[in-house]
Amino acid sequence: MHGQAENSGPGGYAAARLRLLNEKARSGPPRRSALAGLTDDWLAGLFAAGAPGARGVSLVAVGGYGRAELSPRSDLDLLLLHDGSASDTVSVLADRLWYPVWDLGLALDHSVRTPAEARRTAGEDLKVQLGLLDARHIAGDLGLTTALRTTVLADWRNQAPKRLPALRELCEERAARQGELQYLLEPDLKEARGGLRDATALRAVAASWLADAPREGLAEARSCLLDVRDALHLATGRATDRLALQEQDQVAAELGLLDADALLRQVYEAARVIAYAGDVTWREVGRVLRSRSVRPRLRAMLSGGKGLGGGKPAPERSPLAEGVVEQDGEVVLARAARPDRDPVLPLRAAAAAAQAGLPLNLHAVRRMAAGARALPSPWPAEARQQLLTLLGSGRPTVDVWEALEAEGLISLLLPDWDRVRCRPQRNAVHLWTVDRHLIETAVRASAFTRRVSRPDLLLIAALLHDIGKGWPGDHSVAGEVIARDVAARIGFDAADVTVIATLVRHHLLLVETATRRDLDDPATVRSVAEAVGSPGTLELLHALTEADALATGPAAWSSWRAALVADLVKRVSAVLAGQAPPDPEEALPTAQHERLALEAVATGAPVLSLRAQTEPAAEPSDDPEPLGVELLIAVPEQAGVLPAVAGVLAVHRLTVRTAELRSLDLPDGVDGSVLLLDWRVAAEYGSLPQAARLRADLVRALDGSLDISARLAERDAAYPRRRGVVAPPPRVTVAPAASRHATVIEVRAQDAPGLLFRIGRALEDAAVRVRSAHVSTLGANAVDAFYVTQEQGVPLPGEEAVAVARKLEETLRA
Repeated sequence: MHGQAENSGPGGYAAARLRLLNEKARSGPPRRSALAGLTDDWLAGLFAAGAPGARGVSLVAVGGYGRAELSPRSDLDLLLLHDGSASDTVSVLADRLWYPVWDLGLALDHSVRTPAEARRTAGEDLKVQLGLLDARHIAGDLGLTTALRTTVLADWRNQAPKRLPALRELCEERAARQGELQYLLEPDLKEARGGLRDATALRAVAASWLADAPREGLAEARSCLLDVRDALHLATGRATDRLALQEQDQVAAELGLLDADALLRQVYEAARVIAYAGDVTWREVGRVLRSRSVRPRLRAMLSGGKGLGGGKPAPERSPLAEGVVEQDGEVVLARAARPDRDPVLPLRAAAAAAQAGLPLNLHAVRRMAAGARALPSPWPAEARQQLLTLLGSGRPTVDVWEALEAEGLISLLLPDWDRVRCRPQRNAVHLWTVDRHLIETAVRASAFTRRVSRPDLLLIAALLHDIGKGWPGDHSVAGEVIARDVAARIGFDAADVTVIATLVRHHLLLVETATRRDLDDPATVRSVAEAVGSPGTLELLHALTEADALATGPAAWSSWRAALVADLVKRVSAVLAGQAPPDPEEALPTAQHERLALEAVATGAPVLSLRAQTEPAAEPSDDPEPLGVELLIAVPEQAGVLPAVAGVLAVHRLTVRTAELRSLDLPDGVDGSVLLLDWRVAAEYGSLPQAARLRADLVRALDGSLDISARLAERDAAYPRRRGVVAPPPRVTVAPAASRHATVIEVRAQDAPGLLFRIGRALEDAAVRVRSAHVSTLGANAVDAFYVTQEQGVPLPGEEAVAVARKLEETLRA
């Protein structure tokens, strides 16, 4: 044992350990192995000093330490094994081993057992058994350790039919709890699906001899995650497996990577390899266990007799497509299939598998990948049709696509895919990486193929709509260029290529316009109509918008957003049909508006009404789905109305979705002027407050007796928000040519209670009139658009608009 004398004392080991961890030249597997060897020597020295010449006792490393994979802050998993002949000596030896470890501040997971006790505990506790599968001798009686290893491995193999289903259940429970490593912004490298625990589980399956994991790339993926964990331990100084956002840049630097995105992408690639290997392995385990559960005679009866030569019955093979058959619940290649002569075969097999809802057999995919060659440009019609069939198959498309991607077939078919593969999206609204989001969008779009006249264009646009995220600049602009090239290569004609490119270029147009612009402004509707160009493209864009939002995450779509987009589509359709949008200046007040206005003038105080809005039920038996509440307020015209209303709503925890303000012309003979506010609001939680309470607080806010700022500050102090990632600073811009009737000022900021109140007060201080506000919130980000005018009701001059925007941004940053 090298260095045993030098490192036998705690001080010597600690100094040697520190030197090793600070060696920049040695990292990764060599450092983990060296750290394990150094620790072995130190513990062997402690063992020799505590039990000189002892027989019938040994020190065993288990778990990660047993695999010689010590990260800087890893636990030491140790078993003191003894034959039961000298329990007093063993107790003293345990103290002389454990206390020096604790004195150095190292985490220790320890146990003292006889071989029989260890075997019994392993039989009762699956986690203990998994740890013992990696048992490694450190010191003492080698024969005792070897006998335990032999026994534990034999038990594991004998019990595999019972233990492996339990292990699979353990993995699935952990995945449900921790999520998928390949998609998380703050993943747990060990516990999440595709992490180090799953890699260990695959080693255990291989040790059972029942099935084996795909080995290509698995060791490298596991080593990659261990390297990241090492860097994380060194960066934080803690035994943590969670790759928190605030530590990713430091960990990336420790590993010599460009930035945190490069780090996450590397982690996702590794996790994807492990997760896919797990899928294939557990499927094989299930197949083997099912075949073992059927008695040979019954199996022969079910297969119609014995196979050729009286041997094992031949498995049944059902044709699915040319060169593709189903066998034993998987899609495999027909015996006559020739991947090297049939370039469409991968797409045909994938489409058949997705349509049948079956997995692609690993060996079939590898055989296709080995013989695959690039398709000619443009693709043959069959290839294009098979891709569309695959994309239109719904949820089964995901697993089939991942199987093709794991063996490099997607990159061969669509070379541009590599730029979005495993690319993280640093937005909490997004659930997936860019590539998975594209597939999820296609899955969602497949449900809308009956409502559009060109489902083929919808599916391709869904697959490509974010393809530009791998390039610098606006991803929609870059994506339009890429989509045009890809669609042409796939074999669409020039007209269809133009439609696909338009859909990609404008895939965010409908939802951004509907939630951030005044739909009553003719300029808004005309601009969308000009961008879309035709009713058919509008129909496709509407379906793509919904599919994209649904594939993003729950925060990206709601009944309210759907209603706004549908309203915009209806208005744009009318313009494309030749109808002119109505001028908002010509809109007449309703009878309810006039009633509220006259009551406000008569009382000299605000008057309001609340009315719930609902979306018609999809089925007659369903209840209408709530879209929010319409809040109508009429108030004698005066300064400070917008911040007062926004502040009162914030105090009552009401979220504002849209806000429209305008002056009403009163009937002849009625003196005074009235402001009418038509707002859409929703309760953050709980029920809506009574209208009387809102009115009373609004009266107090307007006369200055209710201090909105103080009330919001008190609430923030009572319920402080958790500190998280530092949000980027607010940004305020002037939207060019967005309206002929007003200047549009757009605010992007971190969403927070009272944000609209602060904005309203700042705009009031700037002496501009707010005509309408359109509030859009995605996750923690608010994007609010304000239509403002001068007191005379005309748009702001260019320089004044820029000055107002700059002042508002300074206020929000303060």
